[in-house]
Amino acid sequence: MDGPSTLDGPGASGAPGTSGAPGTSGTPGAGDRAVGILGRQRARESSARTYARSFPIVPVRAKGMTVEGADGRRYLDCLSGAGTLALGHNHPVVLEAVRRTMESGAPLHVLDLATPEKDDFTDALFATLPGEFADRARIHFCGPAGTDAVEAALKLTRTATGRRGVLAFTGAYHGMTAGALAVTGRVSARERVAEGVAEVTRLPYPYPYRCPFGVGGERGTALAATYAERLLDDPAGGVAPPAAMILEAVQGEGGAVPSPDSWLREMRRITAERDIPLIVDEVQTGVGRTGAFWAVEHSGITPDVMVMSKAIGGSLPLAVIVYDQDYDAWLPGAHTGTFRGNTLAMATGAATLRYVAREGLAEHAATVGARMTARLDGLRHALPVIGDVRGRGLMIGVELVDPAGPVDSCGARPAAPELAQRVRAACLERGLIIELGGRFDATLRLLPPLTISDEQAETVLDRLADAIAHASADRHQDKQGRQA
Repeated sequence: MDGPSTLDGPGASGAPGTSGAPGTSGTPGAGDRAVGILGRQRARESSARTYARSFPIVPVRAKGMTVEGADGRRYLDCLSGAGTLALGHNHPVVLEAVRRTMESGAPLHVLDLATPEKDDFTDALFATLPGEFADRARIHFCGPAGTDAVEAALKLTRTATGRRGVLAFTGAYHGMTAGALAVTGRVSARERVAEGVAEVTRLPYPYPYRCPFGVGGERGTALAATYAERLLDDPAGGVAPPAAMILEAVQGEGGAVPSPDSWLREMRRITAERDIPLIVDEVQTGVGRTGAFWAVEHSGITPDVMVMSKAIGGSLPLAVIVYDQDYDAWLPGAHTGTFRGNTLAMATGAATLRYVAREGLAEHAATVGARMTARLDGLRHALPVIGDVRGRGLMIGVELVDPAGPVDSCGARPAAPELAQRVRAACLERGLIIELGGRFDATLRLLPPLTISDEQAETVLDRLADAIAHASADRHQDKQGRQA
């Protein structure tokens, strides 16, 4: 792993006062430039923009885990392009792959023609897959986003089975195009979009802190599996034999909720016994993020289809599905896309996959992630607004709650989304970029690059703990003021 550079490292990452408050800088006019760019963005971009609303900064330089804004402030980035940047920003391995490919004269866009870069990427990817899966695998290159790959997976299994319906889960997130949106759990994302593209049966996903059955623990996990199996076997249950089941081994946007390994093995058994293809969405969990190269490895299951994007492109847009050869029932041209031949992304992707494997970054993610999660869990007594700490590897969630609210049957208190927004803003003031997620947008999500150092991890946790303490104190004072 590469050590911190002059731009990348806790000592140069923009703690309060390091480079001035947001909007100010040591460089004359830098703050005005940032304000102007942000103003033009608000005036010209669509109202669907998201991260730009949460982070009023204008990144101009980035290296490793550090992002520098146009105003001169530096931030530790625990968003990492929503998990895309496995090696952080502008890693030397990625930059070298870009330089080498550009200087080689390789065609940068060739639709789905065979190229040395595609062949090399496929070799690199298949070398990371579980052996039993890789031995029978076929790959299909999709459009550049994960949602495109989800659409391809759904279309593939419908074509192969001749069925239509899909089994999906509460809390799921699979993308924003029609089919992917239909299998996404969040109602607010779907309620203003006409459906009918997919027949989706929603099943309960194990979520110990807010168990759908109100019992939590192993009992809740067992009930989730039993419910799925009995519903499928009930002749009056209303569910026709489906084309597929799609799930995340760790729900990302759903709040960094890991599925118990025992439950995932049960989903594999249930689908295999009923000849239902199992699709595992590894868009965010893949390439070492959860402490294994692929999240399915924790449970030891072999899916029928894996959906991959984000980190597999080594910072650049790339999405594929890899699936068992028995499902390769497509006719030529059955699923195409103009930008499925991104040569640069294949080169940077191959370099990234090999670097993650060679440097043991999945194991590093497991070790550092466990340490970060343990320290965060240890803050719960001093900071009672922390209701739950969970995750796997460097995919961590901290769910914030109202500590004075009523306790439910699993011991959970009401979610505190307004407090989570305060904490996110307080983190930004302290030079830390985090995002929110979860059922109520009350979960602080940490997705640092896999190259994070021990020192950087401690700095992240120091800033986060300070932000939570200050935001919760301010919230308490506001409540007292309103009551007075």
